[in-house]
Amino acid sequence: MSAVTDVAPDPAATPPQSAKLVNLPNALTVLRLAVVPVFAVLLLKDDGLDDAGRYWATLVFGLAIITDRYDGQIARRTGQVTEFGKLADPIADKALTGTALIGLSVLAFLPWWVTAVILVREVGVTLLRFWVIRHGVIAASRGGKAKTVVQALAIALYILPLSGLMASARWWVMAVAVVLTVLSGLDYVYRAVTLRQTSARAMRAATARRAAGPSTGTRTDTAA
Repeated sequence: MSAVTDVAPDPAATPPQSAKLVNLPNALTVLRLAVVPVFAVLLLKDDGLDDAGRYWATLVFGLAIITDRYDGQIARRTGQVTEFGKLADPIADKALTGTALIGLSVLAFLPWWVTAVILVREVGVTLLRFWVIRHGVIAASRGGKAKTVVQALAIALYILPLSGLMASARWWVMAVAVVLTVLSGLDYVYRAVTLRQTSARAMRAATARRAAGPSTGTRTDTAA
């Protein structure tokens, strides 16, 4: 089954009008956004040299990631998808991930190019979602889901004050995360372009253009 759909409406694309703004999924999203400053303080405490602070930062990051995993799932299964949730969820997700990556690079634990690659991909995919929103919904691919899991694991390993073999191993986990980030991003670009060209909206527009006939922009004068 194709991951690109524009026939069956996605609950996230057409939320029920009866969904209340104040509900559990939205509360989890707001909570995740609210803990971002707390996470940043714990991570940057004493220039990242406070091991206790980094352990606490890892715990906060892990709990926030768990809420990211379940708030959307709960919203779809219980019919509590709202416009606020659709907007706030990706913002909270990017705020948490972006704060972690930028913080790790500021502390010189993670190369800036890694942070740049991941953030450019995340921002780019968000813009692509707006680009195709009138044409349909692109379901998350296996690669995208794997990227999310591996990326979260890699970031958590960098937040932890590890040394020795584990400190070396986390680089390889991050390397896998970067590869999945790039590949899933390219896949999203391909599917977004395909959706724009093959959606029902695009087909109707093409049919309308054909029905209108050739352009009449060039005038031929027949008067002598």
